[in-house]
Amino acid sequence: MNRIRFLAVLAAAALPIVASLPAIAQTASPGAPKVIGQPQQPRVVPSMIVLNAKGAKLGGGKLVLDGVSPNAIIFADRPVRSAGHALTAHLLEEWSGNDSFAKTPPNATVSVLMKAKAAVVDAVVVLKSPKLEGYKLTFDVDVLEGDLAGGDGAVSVFMDIINLPIARRTSHRGAWYHGAN
Repeated sequence: MNRIRFLAVLAAAALPIVASLPAIAQTASPGAPKVIGQPQQPRVVPSMIVLNAKGAKLGGGKLVLDGVSPNAIIFADRPVRSAGHALTAHLLEEWSGNDSFAKTPPNATVSVLMKAKAAVVDAVVVLKSPKLEGYKLTFDVDVLEGDLAGGDGAVSVFMDIINLPIARRTSHRGAWYHGAN
């Protein structure tokens, strides 16, 4: 009986403290966020995207990237000088938005190494309808020029993008560096 009475007294004494915790939490000021450089408002920045893969095939209106890297490189030109990484899957999730690649498909240069000749073959394409399955990324394409015949090595896809806001979902889920203007 004494134990029950003790717990009741303890609960009664603790109730005012527990009830005030939300108010304490609301008035407590967290530490200032870490800022590197000059803070800037998010804005639209024309940027480029680079996808890397172990190999590529181009034909029949399709570009197939095998062994695609799980992250893409995104960078802007002067005067902004921002750069960063985004997961390839997250980048492709944004493909179908209102201001996205689905509405205005990007041009891209696909460069593939030729192992035996230490040379490069490339093609300029319009990328459409990406489909990522594991480490295989397939695009529907319109070939503007070139082909990948003889390309049997590593691949880089240099993709244009217009008006990629730094504050897009990819930038929140990726890593960004923003240098001086």
